[in-house]
Formats: sequence, structure tokens, C-alpha cells
Amino acid sequence: MSTIEIMRISVASDSLDGVASILISEIEERGHTVIPHGAVTDERADWAWCCSRAAEDVASGVADQAIVCCWTGTGASIAANKVPGVRAALCSDAATAAGARRWNDANVLAISLRLISAPLLEEILDAWFAASASLDEIDQANIAYLSEIEN
Repeated sequence: MSTIEIMRISVASDSLDGVASILISEIEERGHTVIPHGAVTDERADWAWCCSRAAEDVASGVADQAIVCCWTGTGASIAANKVPGVRAALCSDAATAAGARRWNDANVLAISLRLISAPLLEEILDAWFAASASLDEIDQANIAYLSEIEN
């Protein structure tokens, strides 16, 4: 029997386009608690502000992970990756999401509101939440090195 880890997930989106309107319910259906930012609240919704705020939740321990969104997902991932301790991965499919968790110990998932459909979002979230960081020495060394070179 496997156990599901219940987490606090910070969520940010700069608009309510695409899957943004269903993202919170998809996360909550998986049993997680959501901390919303940006267009899904009354906060400032510009991608740099709301996505960095979600990433700061992860870095400070307020959230276990975050999911950040913008039209392409690129700005969301850039903003999140500016926060020390954050490893944001822009993922457009389930295999990439699982790999980002496994090999990169990514703690922030960035997605494109333009490219991701509702069924694809489900696949990505399932893969993201099912995967965990690799215990392989080489993978762990790479993650440790990222902390060393962080500005």
C-alpha cells in the first residue's frame, strides 16, 4: 500500500486563461492544500510578482512546492528561478514533469497556459506528484552544486 504525501502547494497565475481556472481544483482533488497568488486572488497578477511570490513560499517553507503559470510558462519559470533555493522546471508533458522531480529535484512546476489542455494538466500533475527526487549520488551532487553556484 502506498501513501500519498499531502503538501502545501503555492499556486500563481498571471491570468485566468487556459487551465488556470481549473488548476486549484485539480490540486485540491489530489488532497493538497493550495496557497493562491496572482489572478486566482486579488493580489498583483503580473507574472514576475505573483510567480516569484509563490517561489518565495517554497524557499521560506510556507509551501512544500509551487506551480506557476503564465501564457508561455517561460516568464513564470524565470521569475521563480530568481528565488534562491528554487528549482523551477517548465514542463509541457508528464515525462518531463516526472524527470524534473526525479533528476533535478525540482520544487516548482512551471506550465504554459497556452499549451496545456485539461487532460494534459491532469497527466502532468499526476506525474509531478507521483515522482520524488533521485537518491543517486550523481543526481544528488548536481543538486548540491546548484546550491553552491546560486547567486
